[in-house]
Amino acid sequence: MWAATCLASCCASCACEACKSVVGGISRKSARIAYCGLFALSLVISWVLREVAAPLMEKIPWINHFESTPDREWFETEAVLRVSLGNFLFFTILAVLMMGVKNQSDPRDRLHHGGWTAKVFCWFVLVALMFFLPNRVISFYETISKFGSGFFLLVQVVLLLDFVHAWNENWVSRDEQFWYVALLVVALVCYVATFSFSVVLFHFFTISGQDCSLNIFFLIITLILVFVFAIVALHPKINGSLLPASVISLYCMYLCYSGLSSEPRDYQCNGLHKHEKVVSTGSMTLGLFTTILSVIYSAVRAGSSTALLSPPSSPRSEGSEKPLLPFDKLEEQDNKKDENKPVSYSYTFFHLIFSLASMYSVMLLTGWSTSVGESGRLVDVGWPSVWVRMITGWATASLYIWSLIAPLVFPDREF
Repeated sequence: MWAATCLASCCASCACEACKSVVGGISRKSARIAYCGLFALSLVISWVLREVAAPLMEKIPWINHFESTPDREWFETEAVLRVSLGNFLFFTILAVLMMGVKNQSDPRDRLHHGGWTAKVFCWFVLVALMFFLPNRVISFYETISKFGSGFFLLVQVVLLLDFVHAWNENWVSRDEQFWYVALLVVALVCYVATFSFSVVLFHFFTISGQDCSLNIFFLIITLILVFVFAIVALHPKINGSLLPASVISLYCMYLCYSGLSSEPRDYQCNGLHKHEKVVSTGSMTLGLFTTILSVIYSAVRAGSSTALLSPPSSPRSEGSEKPLLPFDKLEEQDNKKDENKPVSYSYTFFHLIFSLASMYSVMLLTGWSTSVGESGRLVDVGWPSVWVRMITGWATASLYIWSLIAPLVFPDREF
């Protein structure tokens, strides 16, 4: 215990010294990348503690206070949750502090882009303090993380729509037959993958001889939505395209799989994970990789042409024909000394992305598990997680369909 404490102290000291040398070179232009690096560091620490921290946490009395010591898996989950909570609080506090920042003359603008030594120190302190909190607080955070993860999945949809529409417009604007054929081929590939994926899901989650009507309902609803996407996108009054419809269809089928795989391992219709761990290394790695990509993408394109996500004084909130969350070209220019310039993106929205991503990443690392009761037994992934993911998938479908029909409903407004 003493040796482990000394080793942890030495590692923390070395990490702090390394951070001091790194953060000193962070400029205004690289601030968003630095936030991404800090978030990635939290994922690495979570993964490491998930593998090695269980024996040490078993000896902490305010964590292991059960009559019967829980399984090792529970302590792994607890370590990841506490790191995630510290990360969540750090970015949420920054999001609150940045509310209402409209131009670069605001002192909080300098706080957002600078002060990295202090910010990294505060981040380390927050994460460390989470290991002194009682289990009830961590259990509450774990519960709300399920719903926060659902919101993050919706944010992913916005980013995915942004990317696919920009991709589609880029190829269409070239006005050459080759690029039209390429769009059609990509769309067909996505549809083939979607329907092939659905066949696999029917095989694993509708077990012969069992009453799997709920799983059949989930799969059929998803397939109906896939057809609805294509019909609406090809309607003559809607300026749609098959490429976004096909990509969103594939994403909704993935969310359906994600929900079905969250069913308890002892559920008779869950044929995929009956004899496997809650979190397979492959699915967890894929989930974390897509999460990091989403966070980096949101960091690079953290503005919006809508007034909802951009400050009112920003040029982006005045309405334009730019795609949703356009590339921030203002920050790529030389940093002029005119501090009255409006900020180029919403700092609050930017930090909220990281807060929600912290919740989603902890669900990936822990397999959407729930806390133990006084018996010390770990409750496996269950129906709340299933419904959160399914409802998120349906909300995704509604959001995409609304993005197509909104210009018809409100022709005088730009979307």
